[in-house]
Amino acid sequence: MLFPAWIDRLQIKYVNPVIRRVARFLPTFAVITHRGRKSGASYETVVNAYRKGSVLAILLGHGNANWVKNVVAAGEADMRLLGRDLHITNPRVLPAGSDTAGLPWIARLGGRRIGVLVVDVA
Repeated sequence: MLFPAWIDRLQIKYVNPVIRRVARFLPTFAVITHRGRKSGASYETVVNAYRKGSVLAILLGHGNANWVKNVVAAGEADMRLLGRDLHITNPRVLPAGSDTAGLPWIARLGGRRIGVLVVDVA
């Protein structure tokens, strides 16, 4: 976890609702639509996704958050990136310092210090 807990709370309550409205216009910003693993409720989470071919990488600066657990448990999710709807599958979390070959350069750089969620675009 790169950020302190108070930044998580601030981002969830105030920043994400604002960013969600403009994410479709901003490069690298994406909105993941996923289901809760316990409740089954639908959630939307704003992330920064980096694509290289059919692979997407998301840096996990907030650690193994609930949305990450939901996506990994479901094995799939939907994402809106640069105005395009994508279906993502095969989610896996690479721990900090693991081999990130084949990922976009920013994910390889960030993966030295924090975890990376890697998914395939279906």
